Amino acid sequence: MSDAAPQLYFEDFALGQTYDGASRTVSQADVLAFAALTGDAHPIHYDAEYAKTTRFGRPIVHGLHLMSLTALGATALSGQLKEAMIAFLQQGAEFRRPVFVDDTVHSAFEVVEVDSKPGRDWGRVKLRVTLANDSGETILEAFHAYRLRRREGNS
Repeated sequence: MSDAAPQLYFEDFALGQTYDGASRTVSQADVLAFAALTGDAHPIHYDAEYAKTTRFGRPIVHGLHLMSLTALGATALSGQLKEAMIAFLQQGAEFRRPVFVDDTVHSAFEVVEVDSKPGRDWGRVKLRVTLANDSGETILEAFHAYRLRRREGNS
């Protein structure tokens, strides 16, 4: 008998459903690796002397780094969508608070839109995604939209 979570398909999603995301403590090595990967070497992200002259007073984590921490693929839900996932369609974000090295952030997901047209073997699911710090403050509010397959024979 398998302990694997059941596969989910488009029709398993309904407005208001929530899913836990993942937690991550952002290290200095993470920030440097992200800068190296993306080429974004602005000193606000790694130069403490420069960052002292900003309103933040110390280096902040890249915004796109934070957005990447909301990836559905990094959550337990990802394994339940192996059969249904067709495409990641869209994303957007509003950054509300800075994140600093050694901060821990937690993602959470809520279904805010479920849409399908008759005759299609897939539908679109839009999720509201939040990233919060250890104090429970929302530091990022975002959305993701996915194209998910329906169960075979259900259109």
